[in-house]
Amino acid sequence: MLLCPVCHEPLVDDERGAACASGHRFDRAREGYLYLLRSSKSGDSMGDPKSQARSRRDFLNRGYYAPLRDAMIELVRKQVSGCAASTNGPMTLLDICCGEGYYTSAMGAVPGVDAYGFDLGKEMVRLAAKRGDATYFVANMKDIPVADGAFDMVTELFAPFNEREFARVLAPEGSLYTVVPGARHLFGLKEVLYDTPYLNDEKLPKTTELELVGTQRVSANITLQTQADIEAVFPDDAVLLPHTPWR
Repeated sequence: MLLCPVCHEPLVDDERGAACASGHRFDRAREGYLYLLRSSKSGDSMGDPKSQARSRRDFLNRGYYAPLRDAMIELVRKQVSGCAASTNGPMTLLDICCGEGYYTSAMGAVPGVDAYGFDLGKEMVRLAAKRGDATYFVANMKDIPVADGAFDMVTELFAPFNEREFARVLAPEGSLYTVVPGARHLFGLKEVLYDTPYLNDEKLPKTTELELVGTQRVSANITLQTQADIEAVFPDDAVLLPHTPWR
């Protein structure tokens, strides 16, 4: 399932981590995740900073994005149910840029799912691994260290779209679920910040290797109720836009 990021040979798990036949070894962190970046640059300096990762975790844990989480759970559940008769063993799911695992763990908890999630930021993956219900690793979505056709489902929520890699890792009859902001996403915030708030352009990713088979709209209004909620959303300027109330 997982590949060595150096030579792209299969990784084999052992007590301490994972290794390939060429001798490249990757230790498993105390929280249980693997670090699969080729770069020697510290994972602490890549991806989201610790404060932003924890802020995102705290905000999502308060349930503001539960409607989207529940919609993803239902999509995964339907996929598993529809393929139960023709599938031996659990269905595999890969969550692209999983962040701190809020959605990944929820989808991984669906019976019959073997979930994996990865992110570029080590702190995000460290927090995700604490949630459980999935196998987590640090990696770059430009060159995902997983085998071709390994996953029945790939999910991508508010992340960059890399069709080449998504199509490569999907099984022949696999499904990709991608989430993009709706026209009124964060509109409540725009009404406060801008004299003339604007709607988002709802452009779906252009694809040449994947076929669009359907769309589903998920919407909800949320209101921050406490000072703790506000602090979780606005710990510093870096998280002003990504994690504010949306409609």
